[in-house]
Amino acid sequence: QVQLVESGGGLVQAGGSLRLSCATSGGTLSMYVMGWFRQAPGKEREFVTAVSGRGRSTYYAESVKGRFTISRDNAKNTVYLQMNSLKPEDTAVYYCAAQRGLMGVRDYLGTHEYDYWGQGTQVTVSS
Repeated sequence: QVQLVESGGGLVQAGGSLRLSCATSGGTLSMYVMGWFRQAPGKEREFVTAVSGRGRSTYYAESVKGRFTISRDNAKNTVYLQMNSLKPEDTAVYYCAAQRGLMGVRDYLGTHEYDYWGQGTQVTVSS
């Protein structure tokens, strides 16, 4: 059973940066595809980015491509989301997710693809 705990959210002005962390426990992290999702008020949870088990492959939603970077440190059991050039429309609760698997990251774009979720961390971008 994998446990996930996000941190690093907060309030930032448009154009600013934040780095989210997802600390994991209970599994061998390199065997899990890790994803970040977000959910704004009144909207469905949406895919942001994902990274393969060893970090060799990543995939981004078009809305964040070029601004966000996902990375992982399997030795520290932690996944990161560096968010730059933040926009008010990035405001949401951000969730870390994990799924054991060896397929390409493009097979893990939906919320139903993941079995394990964190509790979320709020990111608010002011204009």
